[in-house]
Amino acid sequence: MCIVSVETVLPALATLAVFAALLAMLKLLKNRGVAFTPRVFAALGLGIALGVGVQLALGRGSDAAVMALDWIAVVGQGYIALMKMLVMPLVFVAIVGAFTRTKVTENLGRISVVVLAVLLGTVAVAALVGWAGAAFTGLAGASFTADAGSDAATAASALQDSGQQVADLTLPQEILSFIPSNVFADFAGTRPTSTIAVVIFSAIVGVAYLRLRDRDSAQAAFFQQLVDSLYGIVMRIVAMVLGLAPYGVLALIAHVMASSDYRAVLDLGKFVLVSYAAIAFMFVVHALVLLANRASPRYYLRKAFPVLSFAFVARSSAGALPLNIETQTNALGVDEATANFAASFGMSIGQNGCAGIYPAMLATIIAPTVGIDVFSPAFVAGLVAVVAISSFGVAGVGGGATFASLIVLGTMGLPIEIVGLLASVEPLIDMGRTALNVSDSMVAGVTASNVAGTLDRTVFNDPEARVNSGMHTEL
Repeated sequence: MCIVSVETVLPALATLAVFAALLAMLKLLKNRGVAFTPRVFAALGLGIALGVGVQLALGRGSDAAVMALDWIAVVGQGYIALMKMLVMPLVFVAIVGAFTRTKVTENLGRISVVVLAVLLGTVAVAALVGWAGAAFTGLAGASFTADAGSDAATAASALQDSGQQVADLTLPQEILSFIPSNVFADFAGTRPTSTIAVVIFSAIVGVAYLRLRDRDSAQAAFFQQLVDSLYGIVMRIVAMVLGLAPYGVLALIAHVMASSDYRAVLDLGKFVLVSYAAIAFMFVVHALVLLANRASPRYYLRKAFPVLSFAFVARSSAGALPLNIETQTNALGVDEATANFAASFGMSIGQNGCAGIYPAMLATIIAPTVGIDVFSPAFVAGLVAVVAISSFGVAGVGGGATFASLIVLGTMGLPIEIVGLLASVEPLIDMGRTALNVSDSMVAGVTASNVAGTLDRTVFNDPEARVNSGMHTEL
């Protein structure tokens, strides 16, 4: 029987009392009508203060801190678990719903092609940016030791099993793994590529619906009603879960700040800065894509800020999906079918941050240690190709970047230990990466809607057309 000392229990209880008071404060803000986005940022600030306070008062890794953080994780990890629960239902109803809601069938093929072209094109550019960031700043070949994070050895050990799942796959085998051989198993998320498999299955169901609509309108109408009902139910669940976002963000950020090795963060500061510089450059690329569509980047950023800020603090593209779709349709003038396609595909394909910049940087950093010239055209071309193909099926929840990196490093025959060595700063970078991922899907939606001729420029150019109704204000 484990006996816990009073010296451990009392500080832990005091910490939990402060945590409960902060949760009550966030609840009070909601009751007073404070908007969702300010509450999330308030939770971010309170979480940082609580986490730093826990580490200063109790000590990183102390028994009292571990006990307190274990209970705080019930809120934070519980929120993440609910987010993960929603991934597969969201993907299915959003993609199938895009087929059942569209009134212009001939545009579906064009919309899909353009969305995929933007997602894959920008993730290829992101890979080049990640490569350049590491190659031209002296990061290539840099050695990160265990001092760069005391949890590195544990993280690297935990990655071995995950890495083994993808290290032995050839590129054709990896592509084959995208095909859903058992859709029920993929809905349960039993494979690393389950998300893309569900995307493919949902698209097949949508195409089948279109063919059924041409032959039996009564059955098609019944199916459409069923999908609409499922869509409504899932979105209500989403609204309920997103309502917990401020509390989840508070707990998650507090845990990160209380358990982070700040010396490691300082040691890896250059990697963090280069990562955010690459993320900022990709936002410039997104602005150029918008300009090519004759759409104002300034209007876009102003209207997209609520969903991008939510993605930043929540670190979940899946969690941002409903706000993503609502922003595209209500603020950017994208038609509903295109918005559903772009948001859903962007959650599991071509993520610029998690599947583009991050794995490309890690591959470039580690390559010189095994005798590879990172400036070799063969290495650069191979890296971009592997990143683009591997960007399929990266789930839009925490851990997606780690999985993408394991695939890229494993496919290129590079050591995977670096993923564990950078674990101490990974959450800090993940916030920016997630915002970039969500932005990419919205830019793809604007582009596809423009190409299809369905972009409502009156809405896009209207400064008053913002996400200020519906689900967003209910949170």
